[in-house]
Amino acid sequence: MKLLEYQGKELFTEYDIAIPKSYLAKNHSELSQVADKLKFPVVLKSQLTVGGRGKAGAILKCMKKEELEPKFTELLNKKVKGEYPSVILIEEAVDIGKELYLSLFLNRGKRTYSLISSAEGGMDIESVENKVIQDISITGLTQAIAESIGKNLGISGVTAESFSNIVIKLAKLVREKEAELAEINPVAILRDGTCLALDAKIIIDDNSIFRHPELRKYIQISELQEQAEKSGFSFVELDGDIAIIGNGAGLVMSTLDIVNDAGGKPGAFLDFGGRATTETIYKALEVISKLKKVKAILVNLFGGIVRTDLVAQAILDAYKDGMISVPIYARISGAESDKAKQMLSNSKAKLFDTVEEAISSLVQYIGLSK
Repeated sequence: MKLLEYQGKELFTEYDIAIPKSYLAKNHSELSQVADKLKFPVVLKSQLTVGGRGKAGAILKCMKKEELEPKFTELLNKKVKGEYPSVILIEEAVDIGKELYLSLFLNRGKRTYSLISSAEGGMDIESVENKVIQDISITGLTQAIAESIGKNLGISGVTAESFSNIVIKLAKLVREKEAELAEINPVAILRDGTCLALDAKIIIDDNSIFRHPELRKYIQISELQEQAEKSGFSFVELDGDIAIIGNGAGLVMSTLDIVNDAGGKPGAFLDFGGRATTETIYKALEVISKLKKVKAILVNLFGGIVRTDLVAQAILDAYKDGMISVPIYARISGAESDKAKQMLSNSKAKLFDTVEEAISSLVQYIGLSK
């Protein structure tokens, strides 16, 4: 789960990591409520899950109050990598002397955390060569290690003390919240030598959310995910053009792998568990029909108690109602499979004996349609 910047900074405040004074506004009404509280200049920052806000012009500085409303409107209507902001973060500008970079992430290969720091921060951190990488024990980070990181960056005095405190607090946050990543880019060194976090990027391990009810408020659910949940199945949107429908998490995930290995690009997957009925299949196809990027649908159902003729009826109904128009490639194993094949013989749906055959034909179709 990737947090928005302001959500990450809420966690920073919980762990006493200094951040600029800020306000949130979702619309012009909320903006007017905070406008008189602001001390200019301020920085307006679109709250997006995608990266590259700075280069895309989604972070704007306002020197005076007259600039606030037009620039706020500009950001609300600015799409970055297909995403509009859900809210705008308004921060009072700070007097920066220097910028640092700090990141702590879970290194699964080494089964430890790795800390990356640099004496340079900003938009092009990927190209900075003098980054320092240090493995940190999952059990914690000591004061001595935190101080040594500051020395490696060439900072001393008040700045070294302030920076090492941020390192320790960030490590505590990562460990206690079970984060996969916590990044501050940049860590600002103010004119008085102290440090504060100008940005926040935090990714929480989805598998740990059940242990952290306090983080559930940050879960963002799209309209399609909400529709799927109400219908009793799981839905995840991806970047490709093939929608995958299956019954059972293991079956769906293995199907995703086979599609990828065959050169296909999954655009979504939908898992409805053991409830394969005409109604559930129809509702699944209804959710998929909202994704205009989908060029074909792969259905992979397996189970001795699955009435495949009911599945076939749902597919026929979806075509008849004009809800879907793209072809369906299906491997359906279960009761009444011969009847299902007969029902779908004259439709846009194609049935196969194995999922590999279905995927091969589907990928070939996608290739020809480009």
